[in-house]
Amino acid sequence: MEEDDFQRLELLVSELDSRGLLARVVRTQSGRPFVRVINPKATSLAENVVCRAADYWWSWGEPMHRADDPAGAARKVARVLAAVNE
Repeated sequence: MEEDDFQRLELLVSELDSRGLLARVVRTQSGRPFVRVINPKATSLAENVVCRAADYWWSWGEPMHRADDPAGAARKVARVLAAVNE
């Protein structure tokens, strides 16, 4: 993993936090770090986002957004994790 990827994850966390979502970078003993995101208004709505090859990726392996635009990525995540009444 490149240090740039970790920094991009931290920028995404900041953007997600500003949208009222709970987010943190999770580092594992083996494997790629990821951002764990939870909607605090509906905790069953959660997602893990990784950064690789200058893009953010959904947990199911699909590219989500370019990593040089964490605000745009955060908007997408917030939309996907929005509760029905939000």
